Order: sequence, then structure tokens, then C-alpha cells
Amino acid sequence: MPLIPKRVKYRKAHRGRRDGIATRGSTVAFGEFGLQVLENGWITHTQLEAARVALSRHSHRGGKVYLRIFPDKPVSKKPAETRMGKGKGDIAFWVAVVRRGKILMEMEGVPEPLAKAAFRLASSKLPLKTQFVARGAA
Repeated sequence: MPLIPKRVKYRKAHRGRRDGIATRGSTVAFGEFGLQVLENGWITHTQLEAARVALSRHSHRGGKVYLRIFPDKPVSKKPAETRMGKGKGDIAFWVAVVRRGKILMEMEGVPEPLAKAAFRLASSKLPLKTQFVARGAA
């Protein structure tokens, strides 16, 4: 099941800004280890799901995985070879806007070397640079 909102107040959204630093959600809060993003950008619902699956598969479904972001921003696209005008395109996918410093996902109940390897695998599914952080040193 894809990570998309059940309902939204507005069907289509503006692109918005992607600059700044995350002031909230920048420390490990739920698990022991986390994956922190080092640059600003968008993470699509398919990329997030691929990273989550890679994380849980590599840890052999041991431990618990916490997702700290949710793709709640719709991105619209006009069909290929369509002339300008005639309104905004239909929703193509959903994204989560992330700013540098934000913890994307957390994990607990696994040893640190396994968590580090699992997060490295999960980060390869994401379009942004990330780093591994532990609870005390975040």
C-alpha cells in the first residue's frame, strides 16, 4: 500500500521552497539509531517505501523501524507533448519535503553494525545525502 494521504484539504499544491534547516525532528527520539538527511529536497512516496523495505529486509525483520516523515505534498505533471495552458496537470506523485538535519527513519532492537549496514542500504534508495546517527550523538 503506497504512502499517500487518505484525504487532503486542497487537491493541488504550489511547489514551495526547499531551503532552510530542520528545527524540529532533528534528534533521534523513538529508536536507538537514525538516518539524518544532509541536504534539502523532496523524497517521493516510492523512494521512501523502497528505503523502508530495504531497512526491514536487511535487519531480517528484527527490531522496530520508525518512519519520521510522511509524503503529504502532491506534485502535478502535465502529460508529454501537451501544449501550454489548459490548467495545472494531474497529480503524478506525493513527496515529503525534507530540510537538512531532519531524521528520516529510526531503528531499535538491533546491534549497531547491523543498523549501520541497513541504513547504508536504505540511503542508497534515497536521492539525498544522509548520515548514520546514534541516540546520544545526534
